[in-house]
Amino acid sequence: MKRFTLTLLCFASSVLSAQELNSKKETAASQSLKERAVHQSVDQETDRIFNKLVAIRRAFHENPELAGQEKHTQEKIKQYLLDLGLEVQTDHYGHSVVGILKGDTKGKKIAWRSDMDALPNDYPDPEAFKSKIKGIQHGCGHDIHMAVGLGIAEVLSKNKKSVKGTVYFIFQPEEETFKGAKEMLNNGLLSKIHPDEIYGLHVTVTPVGKIMVKPDEMFAYQKRIRIQLKDGLSEEQLKGLTQKISNTLFRTSKGSKPWEIQSIIDPKIGLTHPDSIFKDYLFTDGKFSTYSKNKISFLESYVYETNASYADKIIPAVQQVIQDSGYKDQLISVSFVQENPTVINDEKLTRSSMEILQNLYGKDAVAADYGQVPFFNDDFAYFQQKIPGVYFFLGGSNFEKGVVAMNHSPNFQVDEESIRTGVKSFSSLIIERLNRN
Repeated sequence: MKRFTLTLLCFASSVLSAQELNSKKETAASQSLKERAVHQSVDQETDRIFNKLVAIRRAFHENPELAGQEKHTQEKIKQYLLDLGLEVQTDHYGHSVVGILKGDTKGKKIAWRSDMDALPNDYPDPEAFKSKIKGIQHGCGHDIHMAVGLGIAEVLSKNKKSVKGTVYFIFQPEEETFKGAKEMLNNGLLSKIHPDEIYGLHVTVTPVGKIMVKPDEMFAYQKRIRIQLKDGLSEEQLKGLTQKISNTLFRTSKGSKPWEIQSIIDPKIGLTHPDSIFKDYLFTDGKFSTYSKNKISFLESYVYETNASYADKIIPAVQQVIQDSGYKDQLISVSFVQENPTVINDEKLTRSSMEILQNLYGKDAVAADYGQVPFFNDDFAYFQQKIPGVYFFLGGSNFEKGVVAMNHSPNFQVDEESIRTGVKSFSSLIIERLNRN
């Protein structure tokens, strides 16, 4: 009788375990269906508002405003967010705007940042909707960034039930002067909003629809070095000295030319190749500017270094070159007069972001970046010093159509399909990151 009872108990236990297992499978399947439905909604909403986002991007492009002057841009963004029902703040710094979307349930807090300002230039612009303001252009793609940010805000506001937490939309002025992010933080931004994570992007010359990212540094460390010497060196002597300094401050893999920025899209040596030429390098920007003031000669140049631990060796190396050249008595000082922080992506968040986007949109949705871009940088770095964050490159070129999104260059142009890719991908990313409480 005891054996029979034990057998019944074991049988009942196994039946219960099977029921529990089936229940868990059904729950998981149901959850998976819900998740797919959410991201299908994201896709549909993105397509629905795409033409509106293109229109507002073109309005930004036609009416660009320089750093510190983003008044009308601020008003457009503010009204757009208010129309979505978001709480809007404009008292953080300058012409900044912060939109706050609170989901139906409490949870994590995530920030999305878009920069706002245009460039002071008058390069040829192939667009029909050219700048109406002489000498000012959106030649770096910030008009695209704002359209993507507004698009994400609208998509998430229409899918509010899937927002498990709070999303802050930070529209930041004065990026081109490397001032806006720092000043927003200095003016107490993080005493009013409290994001756990922050994300942002920059449109770049890679093919439209492609997202690229990597952990750690996205750009080289950019420093401007200044050498002060007592007057007395001839023009020829100064030329020879700066050449020696440039030769000393030079390190690349054999035969590579990382200063040829157009090579970042080359599949054999560009950013997406594990043996990219855009890693482990040091070089100056090719020439020193020289001028005299109060009987002192000034020599200045930008230096690009990929390895932070080597940066402290630059000044001693320059001092040694000057001494070895016989100008020890003429040397007054060697110093960095500009050394902005660089964008450094949080490794854990970067890996998670890549996994999420690839699971949702396929392995080709995100490409691994193996290098560091010289010449460019972004003050998004200041946010990352306070908040774990990830900064993406969003492809904007369409070479078949002759559209080349090489920032700060003549004929800079962006395929507006990049807006669709950005809104869809990063709306989904934010939803998934909010779900990972």
